[in-house]
Amino acid sequence: MNIVNKDILNYCVQHSKKVSSTLHELERETFLTQLSPQMISLPLTIRLLPFLVKMSGAKHILEIGTFTGYSAIAMGEALDDDGKIDTIEVNYELKNIIHKYIQKAGLEQKITVHFNDAKDQIPLLDKKYDLIYMDAGKKEYDLYLELILPKMHAGAWLIVDNVLWWGKVLLENKEEGTKALKAFNKKVADDPRLEVLILPIGDGLSVIRKK
Repeated sequence: MNIVNKDILNYCVQHSKKVSSTLHELERETFLTQLSPQMISLPLTIRLLPFLVKMSGAKHILEIGTFTGYSAIAMGEALDDDGKIDTIEVNYELKNIIHKYIQKAGLEQKITVHFNDAKDQIPLLDKKYDLIYMDAGKKEYDLYLELILPKMHAGAWLIVDNVLWWGKVLLENKEEGTKALKAFNKKVADDPRLEVLILPIGDGLSVIRKK
């Protein structure tokens, strides 16, 4: 199910800010070398994230789900010189490509990669975050939410990817990932601690503000 007409999506991408040469090269290498390259952030998402970093004035960012480093680098490029990103990736086999492109982007001082299961790593992070980007195992979204909320100050932002699951959230789908996302979306919408806006960008983005 296409959420938005593909021609409209292509038009939006073509008339939006272009990604850096480093990101363009990383996207190409991801599709050439990875078994599941579709896990990379989609074109409009990767253009929106740097805007959200700049608009929010975020200095401390947490990313849950690094994959090949595409979104971490996009956000890192938008950070001020004193900004920092902690990004968590469970698959250690991605280490080489992640570090290769962080170095190419000149972001070694801004981005710290933690190779660990997010549910184990998040409690070890002893800081508060201004912005969190979550794009990891969909069935774990609810768990991650409860782990990260204490690490968000009032007014901090949480961006959650894939919340529309290619339109499957509209269907009576019994697949576990779909059920988990539908439950997560309802929980966030009903949570008095949060304000949420779901955008039909990419595979659906929730823009969430902690009150």
